[in-house]
Parts: sequence; C-alpha cells; structure tokens
Amino acid sequence: MKFLAVMMLLVLFWVFGLVAFASRVASSTPAFEPPNADALVALTGASSIRIEAAVQLLEEGKGRRLLISGVNPQARRSEVKYVARGVGRIWDCCVDLGFRAETTRGNAVETARWVAFHHYHSLIVVTADYHIPRAILELQSTMPGVELYPYPVVTDTVNARHWWSHWGDTRRITVEYCKYLAILTRELARSAWNHVRPAKTPAHSAPATSATPGVAS
Repeated sequence: MKFLAVMMLLVLFWVFGLVAFASRVASSTPAFEPPNADALVALTGASSIRIEAAVQLLEEGKGRRLLISGVNPQARRSEVKYVARGVGRIWDCCVDLGFRAETTRGNAVETARWVAFHHYHSLIVVTADYHIPRAILELQSTMPGVELYPYPVVTDTVNARHWWSHWGDTRRITVEYCKYLAILTRELARSAWNHVRPAKTPAHSAPATSATPGVAS
C-alpha cells in the first residue's frame, strides 16, 4: 500500500509539473523586448520563424552578431538567407552559420565555442516557445558566466495555449517536458556532486627561480 501511495504521489507531482510547464510555455509569448546584448543565437528547428525573428532583432540593433546554430550541412548560405529573409548588408557582415549541432546539447556546445571565440558576455537566445526552457538550461550549463536573455517565439509546430486539445500538441509538450526534467535532474545532480566531492589537494610547486624558462628577460 505504501508503495502504491508513493507511486500515486509521484504521478500527481509529474502531472502537476506538466501543467505548470505547459502554462509557463503558453505565457512566455509574446516575448518581452529583450535588452541589448553582445550577440544573438537562433536555434534552428522545423520552422523558419525562429531564424526570421533573430534576424529582425539583429537588424534592430539588439546585438552585434548572430549565430544560427544547427543549420543543415547540405544547406547553402544563400538558401538560409532566403529562408531568413535577411538583408544583404547585415547578413554578409554579421551572421554566422553553425553546421555541427544536431541536438539541443549540440547547439549549446556550438554556441559556447562561438561565444568564447568572440569574447561575448551576453546573449539573446531565440527559439520556439516550447523549446526555450530546455535550451536555456543547456546553454547555462556550457556558458555559466554568460548572461542569457530568452526570446521565445510562437511557431506552427505546437499550439502551446491549447496543447491538450490535439494529440500532436499534447505529445510534443509532454516529450519536451520529460526532456526538460532529464536535463534539470542532470544539472541538479552535477551541482550536488560539485558541493560534496572532496577538494583536490594542490600540487606542490617547484621552487621559484630567478628566470622563467623559455621567456627572454
């Protein structure tokens, strides 16, 4: 009986969390105007609306440069420009395409390398409304020192406001919620481990000398 009671309680918590997650997604759009940042990143998906929104923010001067992460390796730059409805001048000077990412984790790694290369400290993150919670978690994991400003956009992939009324929307929101929980659990476990693991004993350094090898004085 106790086992069944615990299982029922866990199921109730899971359902409550799902409803709260869906409500959070639905209330995230329309997005507030983000503050100016060093740069922007758009995470690609089934809809081109994410890229269009990011390009528009770039044209409005919200960031100095844009990375479009997760571009199909078979796509040409001119094709992506057409889909994004990019303006020639700003597209040619200030838009980078990332072709390596195939997952949200891959987006985060690709973005982190790009941010480190350019020495950016703040970033506007553009992706679908249902994808933004997990995307922010992954990006925070790979770039803990970078300020992130989420910019969720409504796509035609999921109707987050009436996700329960259509099986396809229900499935997408539920799957995304489970993925979000998995990433959240991973990050909480990592944080707990970092707090409990024994600190490494610093290695004894060699005695100082009057000159550093390999450096001319």
